[in-house]
Amino acid sequence: MTLDPMIHTPARLRMVALLATATEAEFAFVRDSLEMSDSVVSKHAGALEKAGYVEIRKGYVGKRPRTWFKLTPQGRRAFDEYVGTLQQIVGRPLANVPDDER
Repeated sequence: MTLDPMIHTPARLRMVALLATATEAEFAFVRDSLEMSDSVVSKHAGALEKAGYVEIRKGYVGKRPRTWFKLTPQGRRAFDEYVGTLQQIVGRPLANVPDDER
């Protein structure tokens, strides 16, 4: 039982968790929702793309360039496994603690 080091970084975990709730998210939405700088979002999105967890799409809205992020099926599986591992880690010790001591 190990936690995926690609997702375990706090900024990437937050980004993947946010993308897991949407079909696709625009760069500014991710940046503002996570309260990260443009450079931090770009750096971590690039790392997640290189790992195959995020797809980055560039395009235009009118004449303005835009960037969108989308969790790939591999990224979705990795996030689901990560969450499952966390649940196992957290659930195991609590099962042995009486309710009145939690």
